[in-house]
Amino acid sequence: MEQARTTTGPWVGGARYEAYVGRWSRLVARRFLAGLAVPHGRHWLDVGCGTGALAGEVLAGSAPARVVGIDRSADFVAHAATHVTDPRAEFRQGDAQDLPVADASFDAAVSGLVLNFLPAPGAAVAEMRRGVRPGGVVAAYVWDYADGMQLMRAFWDAAGDLDPAARALDEGRRFGITRPEPLRALFDGAGLSDVAVSEVVVPTVFADFDDYWSPFLGGTGPAPAYTTSLDEDARAALREALRARLPVAEGGSIRLTARAWVVRGRCP
Repeated sequence: MEQARTTTGPWVGGARYEAYVGRWSRLVARRFLAGLAVPHGRHWLDVGCGTGALAGEVLAGSAPARVVGIDRSADFVAHAATHVTDPRAEFRQGDAQDLPVADASFDAAVSGLVLNFLPAPGAAVAEMRRGVRPGGVVAAYVWDYADGMQLMRAFWDAAGDLDPAARALDEGRRFGITRPEPLRALFDGAGLSDVAVSEVVVPTVFADFDDYWSPFLGGTGPAPAYTTSLDEDARAALREALRARLPVAEGGSIRLTARAWVVRGRCP
């Protein structure tokens, strides 16, 4: 999902991304799309489509005429095309800040977990607006890294306690845009009307500690990239610090929640 992800960590390995946050993004996507209330039979643009999670939910619940997904990562585009085989879907490589689409050619442009990773998120929102017809919808969601994305918050708090240098990599510190007012300002600045920001909170339940920890060993994304950069002793110390920090229920499950901020507007 996170397109043009150049800030930290290699964005390859669709299956590893799915295990890390893709599975939780799907839960958010369903509620996100329900709130948009786009009529059936419309043409959708998915900017930063990643592994195809959001595009798949559009196909499953919004009865689109067509969905075009665009992502900078060739690996993610290939993963999406392999796993989302509905003939109404098409996936292309491209830059969110210079979309390879015609003006006013879609009814809705959406983006999941992307804007904070872009060098110029305002340019991406302007491009989304350009691709949407007057009266159409432009909308996005991002994780609340600072407070509401508990699986990552626990990770970076533990990592920062052990290694102060890790705090500079913490998405909650790096991405000031992932808060309601900056998101609203971003959409207002693109000239969209009826801009609104809301929250979506979903459960993130792990069967046991290994279910929580294993995705951090995949290397895809900032936190997994940091984990795989550590030597064996430092990685073991981080693992045990997290084990002590997380709320483990009787039976071993770990029940957390993830909050995403949703921002939407309409093309005038």
